[in-house]
Amino acid sequence: MRRTTIALLAALEASVAALIGFGIVFVPLILLWAVHFGLAVDLAVFARAAGDVWLLGHGVDLTVRLDEVTAARIGLPGAGDPFPITIALLGFALISVAFGVRIGRRSAAGGHSFSGGIAAVLVFGLAGGTLALASSAGAAHADPWQGALLPAATLALGVVIGAVGESLREASATDAATGLVRRALVSVPPAVVAGARAAVRVGAGAAFGVLALAAVLVAVLVALDYATIAGLYQALGAGVDGGLALTVAELALLPNVVVWAAAWLLGPGFAIGSGSLVSTGGTLLGPVPGIPLLGALPAESSPFGALWLLAPVLLAFVGAWLVSTDPAVAREGARASWWAPLVTALGAAAVAAIVLGLAAWWSGGAAGPGRLAEVGPQPWAVAGVAAATVGIGAIVGGYAAWARSGRLVRSGRALNAAPPTG
Repeated sequence: MRRTTIALLAALEASVAALIGFGIVFVPLILLWAVHFGLAVDLAVFARAAGDVWLLGHGVDLTVRLDEVTAARIGLPGAGDPFPITIALLGFALISVAFGVRIGRRSAAGGHSFSGGIAAVLVFGLAGGTLALASSAGAAHADPWQGALLPAATLALGVVIGAVGESLREASATDAATGLVRRALVSVPPAVVAGARAAVRVGAGAAFGVLALAAVLVAVLVALDYATIAGLYQALGAGVDGGLALTVAELALLPNVVVWAAAWLLGPGFAIGSGSLVSTGGTLLGPVPGIPLLGALPAESSPFGALWLLAPVLLAFVGAWLVSTDPAVAREGARASWWAPLVTALGAAAVAAIVLGLAAWWSGGAAGPGRLAEVGPQPWAVAGVAAATVGIGAIVGGYAAWARSGRLVRSGRALNAAPPTG
């Protein structure tokens, strides 16, 4: 396929991705505008609000200034002054990354991943910058540079993942970008490539395993506290239209909640406002924002406590065992030396710390004025615990597999050295 065609298709798909993300917010707001406000308010207000939410979902910081009536209703200190909102609604970022992966795969399969990726990122950056400029006329103000760069960077992350995955799955003779990566990998010693691959597999596998376990935990808590969540919906009195808009916001916040649950499993926990803490050791909460989903927050300490820390240890142990006993890894010499499992474990600990630490950083931030300026987990604490637990599990699992392979080798030599019978 021609380079121009791939670039145009990638740009078109990026514009569709931006429209879908914007529409997910704008459609419920249109319903709210028509039903609740009776078309009496300027529709541009809701369009700017949808753009603000979309930008916020990609990590763009907003500076909000409320009117006196709204600030008085909120009743929080500093509500009448301009305050930042920096917490990213990661649901929108995940949508953009998913589209980016699709664009990267298609562009790499067509042989021009670089051209397709650049076209898509430029279109996405243009959309973000336009929405940021439009938001300057409303109550919320976004930095145009952040609006242009951060959504584009989010899509670029997906494009890189998709292009690299496609290049590893099937080589393309005409794709210069993936060919350059392959030539660079060929120049690296095979043992180094095998060790790095093993560390990434163990560390990323353990990190995403913790996130998967956290997602299951969130689903269980929501199911158990469904009555509380439904009661909060009724207490808000938002109606069908307002309830739909609130549900969309909660779905966008759900990936953040999963990351918070992972921080809870690891021990550091997370905060819902300054001076609060939700952790396995106990819960200390002040006034909580009126979001029904937060009705599933645990009200007391976990009965298992520190036993939850066994989850990343076991995940890393299993991952290190499976990677070390992989025949492909064995052929490439990743287990040839006694220090190889230690190096792999240290690399896995670093990968897990980066994944979970960045996830904790992206999931938190300022959510409002006053005490709501601190929401989410502490990234360094989450990264430190993740590195320690995954490192321990990977060391034990790696050396267990290494010792097992040594016994198998000695048994094979003994059989070969035994004199024939009969």
